[in-house]
Amino acid sequence: MTWKVVERKIGKAGNIKQQQKRQQEWNRKYGENWQIGYFIDHEFVTQEDALETIYYKSYEEHFANYPKDLEELIQTAKTLRNPHSEITGGADLQVPAIYKYLKNKNLELQGNEVVDIGTYGSRSHKLSVRLSPLTIKVTGNPNMTLEKFWQDKKCLVVWEDH
Repeated sequence: MTWKVVERKIGKAGNIKQQQKRQQEWNRKYGENWQIGYFIDHEFVTQEDALETIYYKSYEEHFANYPKDLEELIQTAKTLRNPHSEITGGADLQVPAIYKYLKNKNLELQGNEVVDIGTYGSRSHKLSVRLSPLTIKVTGNPNMTLEKFWQDKKCLVVWEDH
């Protein structure tokens, strides 16, 4: 029994309606024995588990390597937001990852600005750009951004019984 890749480069999650439509299509095509995730060191990891092992860890490593970004974030921000997610209804992964990091390190935002995480529109703060998943390096691969990994390496697998 093993996971077999049936689709690669499945694209962005999209909003809830788009996600539900795709999931219904996959249920029709593959039954309900499919998963979305990544192969990491030749082992399949579900997307939920990859949030911890890849997404969160990438931000953790960024803050360890660039403590001034963390300091600036704490001093500048009162709250964080992902305007792209708010406008499109798409998934927001970066803001929860940063909040989780802050909570795990017993740190609190002390500033008085709303800081966007990611680049959307023309109002991006320099910190917004530096903390965007388009800029953050994925854990274990300094040549790839977190966004590129998250989108390009994502795959759809089906459980095979033989």
